Amino acid sequence: MNSTESVWKQLTDHVRETAILKSTQALLEWDQQTMLPQRGVDWRAQQITWMAGQIHQRETDPRLGDWLHELADADLAADPHSESGACIRELQYRFNKKAKLPLELVEQQATAHSIGQQIWAEARKDNDFAAFAPHLEKIFALKREEAAACGVTEDPYDALLDDYETGALTEPVDEVLTRLKEALVPLIAQATDGSVPVDDAILHRSYPRQAQEAFIREVTAAIGFDYQRGRLDVAAHPFCMESGPHDCRMTTRYNESLFSPAFFGSLHEAGHGIYEQGLRTEQYGFPAGTWCSLGIHESQSRLWENLVGRSQGFWQHFLPRARHWFPESLADVSVDQFHRAVNRIQPSLIRVEADEATYNLHIIIRFELERALINNQLAVQDLPEAWNQKYREYLGITPPDERNGVLQDIHWSAGLVGYFPTYSLGNIYSSQMFARAAGDLGDLEEDFARGDFGPLLEWLRTAVHAAGNCYRSGELMQKLTGSTIDERPLIDHLRQKVDRICAAA
Repeated sequence: MNSTESVWKQLTDHVRETAILKSTQALLEWDQQTMLPQRGVDWRAQQITWMAGQIHQRETDPRLGDWLHELADADLAADPHSESGACIRELQYRFNKKAKLPLELVEQQATAHSIGQQIWAEARKDNDFAAFAPHLEKIFALKREEAAACGVTEDPYDALLDDYETGALTEPVDEVLTRLKEALVPLIAQATDGSVPVDDAILHRSYPRQAQEAFIREVTAAIGFDYQRGRLDVAAHPFCMESGPHDCRMTTRYNESLFSPAFFGSLHEAGHGIYEQGLRTEQYGFPAGTWCSLGIHESQSRLWENLVGRSQGFWQHFLPRARHWFPESLADVSVDQFHRAVNRIQPSLIRVEADEATYNLHIIIRFELERALINNQLAVQDLPEAWNQKYREYLGITPPDERNGVLQDIHWSAGLVGYFPTYSLGNIYSSQMFARAAGDLGDLEEDFARGDFGPLLEWLRTAVHAAGNCYRSGELMQKLTGSTIDERPLIDHLRQKVDRICAAA
């Protein structure tokens, strides 16, 4: 074994062992959200803090820096998009960033996030933002420390956004979201002017939890989620996470008097899971077997949730099965009625229950607020009123309480600052991908009407999943669609949907 081979082996062994630790931490975090008894919170925080410290030390180990330096000019690094080249490139990028973070800061954040999630859950249940506010102040203070440690001075938010969308900068993302907002406002006004009312009362009938779960399992399995490698559970806030190459766990929450939240939320999480299950298992823990970015991850969830799950063809196939599970509620409902109902555009309070068009305004609100919090332009104590003001301004509604307002999302309690804009990036990417897939595969709605989701799934497996993180998001989108990011396919899709729904009245 020559010197390069020896260094490469040491590097890859180190990465595999770090991946084991990370997947173990993920399992602890999943359990925290689903099974952990209340009195186990403090010990779990200690477990997660210790794990976070161990992982950080491994990811900033000076030996790792030496190995990467030695491999930088090796043939293995020659092609930055190859398995080895992407590994060296991405590990070097992450090493350089993580090495700037003091171990004490990483451990403090892990503790704050673990405890913060439990306090958020209690505060949400009790409708008590004041109980959560001190912990949120600490979380944002630690995030500012993180940005400062990374050396970002012009806009600290850049350092946090980069954690989820590597290489992305705040200003260009803000410009994209501003263009999207400017296009959406008149479109939403057109869809909600009252001239063509859309009745979604059928979604507010009786939908027993047991039947919902059975139907969700049937549908998510049909589109490609493998229950031999994953599972579905209940949590206060829906999420999906992997804790190994064959262990992907998604959660949902049920409302027996409303169809949409559990069903479309589960389609969303299944999209995440299908992406995780489509990554190369032999490359688990390495960039080639890791998701590209959160924006690309969200593109997969939003694609299955909206572009597939709200399509006419999808419900031509699945409405008969829905009638089987909910005979009293759906016996008198046609495909056209159901399709219109699940595509109603109407400003609403809850992000995860929002329609395709208004959803992005929910994201823009959060993006603007968390950016202001990070830049000390907004105090945590003023957050509830700022939240309500933006909801009045952008959506024309005011949250009646904190549970349905500022406390509705888990993200900030978990330290996921910089995450929210990736949802709208995901919406944009998904429309770009879907348009390209339709160009390659033909009329996808005809496939959906036959219950055939295989062609689209295989296209995604080949074009997106197999690429892993060998490409960054802009590089991948350029390769797939010829444009790094282009909001026009999403706007065109929404305009066509509004026209179609209005014409069907």
